[in-house]
Amino acid sequence: MLREKIEGKWIASFRRFLTLNGVKKGSQIAIVAESQSRPVLLELAEIACYDLGADYFTIVLPTPEQTAPVPVRSTGSSDAIQHKRPVIEALKNVEAIVDVTVEGLIHAPEMPEIHETGTRLIVICNEHPEILERTEPYAELGPKVDLGIQMLKDASWMKVTSKAGTDLMIDVRDAPCGGTPGFSTEPAAVAHWPGGLCLCFPKAGAVNGKIVMDVGDMNLTFKKYMQDPITLIIENDFVTNIEGDNLDAELFRSYLAAWDDPIAYGFSHVGWGMNPKARWDSMALYDKKDVQATEFRAFAGNFLFSTGSNQEAGRFTLGHFDLPLRNCTIELDGVVVVKDGVLQGDLK
Repeated sequence: MLREKIEGKWIASFRRFLTLNGVKKGSQIAIVAESQSRPVLLELAEIACYDLGADYFTIVLPTPEQTAPVPVRSTGSSDAIQHKRPVIEALKNVEAIVDVTVEGLIHAPEMPEIHETGTRLIVICNEHPEILERTEPYAELGPKVDLGIQMLKDASWMKVTSKAGTDLMIDVRDAPCGGTPGFSTEPAAVAHWPGGLCLCFPKAGAVNGKIVMDVGDMNLTFKKYMQDPITLIIENDFVTNIEGDNLDAELFRSYLAAWDDPIAYGFSHVGWGMNPKARWDSMALYDKKDVQATEFRAFAGNFLFSTGSNQEAGRFTLGHFDLPLRNCTIELDGVVVVKDGVLQGDLK
């Protein structure tokens, strides 16, 4: 059992991470937490901001009551702010937010307004500090992630195949692209730790084909490896059939059906992982309470797709899956960027 206590090495890691994100003497920083936040992360963030000489303050919000029909995990869409005007106005008037909420503020409904003033979002994901220490961002990853994002922006089509049977075509024309190496100093930027991925949000009707989730692939909402293969049939962005006579398929069908919302079956984003420090196999070594599972979104060479909200397609729902696949080949307009789960060319 891992303990959650302050360690000098973790203070040093937090200082390096915040320095990469431009936090320095005099930086105006808001640390945002909630009552169910991991206490050690809040304490480490405060100590690191103090050591760096930042002009910081801390907001701790009550974790709201549950309204969803099923547990919500790993969405990046914290509802802790609850549209409170004093909180929103405070966050619009700082240089950056250091986010240690449980789900993270990346997709929180208040963030578009907050970003309009240039406030950056620095997300420290709800992981045990040992995981953060091991996946600490480093400067050399930045240019490689930037290259991957640019390749995605320049492409018209993404094709994803695998020996397990995945055969997917995605129209990525005019799809907003993003990603992060885990750090940024640009106004209104978003960075998260663990980081290292390239992704886009396809427009409506852009995703068609078949995805085979094989043994060892991951369902990050459930924080588990697939024990048996399941097949997803996708037509015009929506999962229209979940094939498989096994527990993994039953859980998948049951969780989506619980939302009683057709949009929960729609595609959100697609992309691939870039972080060589992140490992697909490390989930086998942690208790579920230790992980937010962000590491597995970012492990190098995965194909990452998610279901749920996609504002570019005009779809909004709390139902959400993040699903990284191993051993896939990803092509952009015929150029292979990932081959059988291994990054290619200058992305390596």
